Amino acid sequence: MGKRSTGRPTLADVAQRAGMSKAAVSMVLNDRPGSRVSADAARRIREAAAALDYRPNPAAQSLRRGTTQTIGFISDEVTITRYASGMIRGVLDAARANGHIVLMSETGDQHDIASAARAMTDRRVDGLLIGLMAARLIDAPDVPPGLPVVILNGMSSQGHPCVLPDESAAGEAVARYLLDRGHRSIGIIGDLPEIASDPRRSVTIADRFAGIRRALADADVDARCVELDAWGPQIGYDHTHELLDAHPTITALIAGNDSVAFGIYQALAERNLKVAQDISVISFDDEEFAAIQRPGLTTARLPYEDMATCGVDMLLGRREPEHLRLPMPLIQRASVADVS
Repeated sequence: MGKRSTGRPTLADVAQRAGMSKAAVSMVLNDRPGSRVSADAARRIREAAAALDYRPNPAAQSLRRGTTQTIGFISDEVTITRYASGMIRGVLDAARANGHIVLMSETGDQHDIASAARAMTDRRVDGLLIGLMAARLIDAPDVPPGLPVVILNGMSSQGHPCVLPDESAAGEAVARYLLDRGHRSIGIIGDLPEIASDPRRSVTIADRFAGIRRALADADVDARCVELDAWGPQIGYDHTHELLDAHPTITALIAGNDSVAFGIYQALAERNLKVAQDISVISFDDEEFAAIQRPGLTTARLPYEDMATCGVDMLLGRREPEHLRLPMPLIQRASVADVS
């Protein structure tokens, strides 16, 4: 009984159509170095493969190369967070550009991360990316020797390569943006000293506010600061009223993040104060709603997509593994005005 056809073109089919040997076809289609196949013959082989819609068998290629062309991406609440979608997009796009696919798993705690890592290493992924929603220090899971691991938006206690936003520079840039526009009576809503002091909760918040304080100190400006234990619109709303009741001459407010800024906008509207015209507002993160606020919110953008791209490059050996900090571009909109 003959072998049952799958209908999928084989290497032999391409060789027959091109009038070449299977060995020559294999060398050309797999881009093997040292091939003595002429340019004309290589062209005929590729044209035959295209005409037949030939696609190499991924399993066979994996056996030959010792790789699966698969990246494991372990998400710690990234896939379920609307404003971190850039990280997912960056991972998928960078992987695709390098001929890889992505095996993705959503997790919620340290145990889940370890379980996901085991499942992915069982499937022989070529490396692991661990993306964190809260930029904190984690204990990375044990993996087979030689398997690369890169942390996105966080750090590991084992010192794995990682990619983080440069929060220190961003904090300084945000404060300097206000100073350059003449603001000297500035309020800050959102410093989180308790969280900032614990790397298991955050490795970036302390840097964000250190950058703000450094810029203000250089300008000899003593800002009014409200220390909190969490961020959110209600907190921004409540503490705007509190701060302006105590310090009515404030001309600008720095929000800990965009959700705090949203609450600030509501409080200013309730006080019949116009954003920018009466009090300038500036923030961090660049959530989706920052652009549709009226006026649009000036904010330092978290570079989720760039972090992901750099992480994939590290994982695949296209970039030197390191502890990398990426710029947070300041997105200038209409929420900051010059002091007249």
